[in-house]
Amino acid sequence: MSVFPIGTVMKLTDLTARQIRYYEEQDLIHPERNDGNRRMYSLNDIDVLLEIKDYLSDGINMAGIKRIYELKEVEKEKKMMEHTKVMTDDDVRRILHAEFLSVSGFSGNGPDQSMNPSRMI
Repeated sequence: MSVFPIGTVMKLTDLTARQIRYYEEQDLIHPERNDGNRRMYSLNDIDVLLEIKDYLSDGINMAGIKRIYELKEVEKEKKMMEHTKVMTDDDVRRILHAEFLSVSGFSGNGPDQSMNPSRMI
């Protein structure tokens, strides 16, 4: 939730307005705009600004910092992909087979396998 105006962010981070706007231009932070078109910053934006400040004090240049955030984004996307399981056709067939058996009352284990849904598909 973006609630902090730039003046407050300047006090919290000890950065100038020009520095903060520069990091926005570099696509490192993404403040929202209020109805009056003023930038409003979130706690996440402030956290990123403090991280940038730390990276700079560690001697990392802007290109390096941008690369760090690009890699963080790639890692975040990988984690999201790991949590999203893609169903295969075989998965769908197994689910349909199990559902058919539960709804129809067939156990699928009897001698008459002519009604076996996996053979019907």
